[in-house]
Amino acid sequence: MDKCEWAKTSANMEHYHDEIWGVPIYEDRLLFRKLILDINQAGLSWQTILNKTSAFDQAFDQFEIETVANYKEEKIQELLQNKGIIRNRRKIEAAIHNAQAVKKIQAEFGSFSDYLWQFTDHRTIHTHRHKNEAMIPTSELSDRISKELKKRGFKFIGSTIIYAFLQAVGIINDHEIECFRYKELAKK
Repeated sequence: MDKCEWAKTSANMEHYHDEIWGVPIYEDRLLFRKLILDINQAGLSWQTILNKTSAFDQAFDQFEIETVANYKEEKIQELLQNKGIIRNRRKIEAAIHNAQAVKKIQAEFGSFSDYLWQFTDHRTIHTHRHKNEAMIPTSELSDRISKELKKRGFKFIGSTIIYAFLQAVGIINDHEIECFRYKELAKK
């Protein structure tokens, strides 16, 4: 089966590509989890984050939004000592702050999922990118969503982070057209 070139760099990147990346996500906790993982990737490789995913899940209480929203300084200090995750105070504080912002969105829109998916009328955008074409780092959509999230108080969420997030959660299908996943996702 043909697949995106970046997926061929390691076994766990291949698994991530084949089973997770670009598959639409509608569950708030999983969307929040992915947002926080993408925030933590800033300045690092995705491989680094993949290697630490289970440690992140454990350290951040499986990304239960209510739990993370209520973290206090003691928990921040615990996370800063955890060698299994990215120990960056700004990123940890952004996770807490963003959990609180997600709760406000849930109260207003019913769910974080409904809020995010409404930007595309609840449909996946298919980019039609060919093999060996460079992936763009941002789009008009990621610019708009990033700006809207910032207005709602989210932290550490520039357009590049949001574009990666939109790709990962299936709002944007950025698999290469030749990739078997592009074809599978385009049928849905």
